[in-house]
Amino acid sequence: MRLLEKNTYEEMSVLCGRILGAQVLLKPDCALGLATGSSPIGAYEELVRQYEGGLLDFSQVRTVNLDEYCGLKAEHNQSYRYFMEEHLFGKVNIKKENTFLPDGCAGDVEAECARYEKLVAGMQVDLQLLGIGHNGHIGFNEPAEDFAAQVHQVKLAESTIKANSRLFKRMEDVPRSAVTMGIGTILKAKKILLIAGPDKADIVEKALYGPVTPQVPASALQLHGAVTVIISKQ
Repeated sequence: MRLLEKNTYEEMSVLCGRILGAQVLLKPDCALGLATGSSPIGAYEELVRQYEGGLLDFSQVRTVNLDEYCGLKAEHNQSYRYFMEEHLFGKVNIKKENTFLPDGCAGDVEAECARYEKLVAGMQVDLQLLGIGHNGHIGFNEPAEDFAAQVHQVKLAESTIKANSRLFKRMEDVPRSAVTMGIGTILKAKKILLIAGPDKADIVEKALYGPVTPQVPASALQLHGAVTVIISKQ
């Protein structure tokens, strides 16, 4: 595991974006695992800058996202499909048919989980981007009794619902469940890149140096042989 420290969020974002961009340069038809939330926005902005500067071509890139809320249609302004369109997909030359997220409105959620697990497994993700929650969740894998092996539907922890509530007009509008890659699914990526701000310092330390436990889902990253963690000091 490689740990890198940057002074600011902006510096962390530029480095993260350059690592992602390097993957695209090295393998133009690579499969990227992508994350949402506030942490990766700056990295996506860096990717857009590289694309606009003629450095990157996304025409062959394929992407799979970690998760999607249950009950939100793709066009909902808080869906993760919408987020990705706003921050990356709509600003580069990636083909929409090469971008994949779980269907949060699937009638048969169990079947959707099985479909997405099969898709991600077949994709063989080259580089998976992750953020981390204050409770140690990656994707929407909340603290639990066991590590989830595959894509599954998860009931969101109250702390996660509260953290997400700032994005919705009313608390009752915040989704209570999501479809997410499991820990096992995430660990199948060839390389993993995790980014975190200073407010996550305590949980990052637990995840990287504490015991491997499903009570801190991100601690499972200790079991992977190619993890890079970038943290910002402020």
